[in-house]
Amino acid sequence: MTVFEILKFNRELIKRLGRIGFKPDDCRYIDLYDEYERMKKAGEKVTYIVMHLSAKYGVCERKVYGIIKRFGRDCTADAV
Repeated sequence: MTVFEILKFNRELIKRLGRIGFKPDDCRYIDLYDEYERMKKAGEKVTYIVMHLSAKYGVCERKVYGIIKRFGRDCTADAV
């Protein structure tokens, strides 16, 4: 199967994901956000969590804050 065939087969899903603000790179950060939620539920402070995740996943703290904000938003058809 080619990349074109995969894109064509999943065209509607990809369009919907784009409308809600999904970025293809977001898949790389699923584990990061999952760990954020676990640490938050355990009572850790957000500043500590961000510092820890930044070091662990090799991204800047600003990027971690952006991921937390984007992944925590409710999905709507009009979101960008």
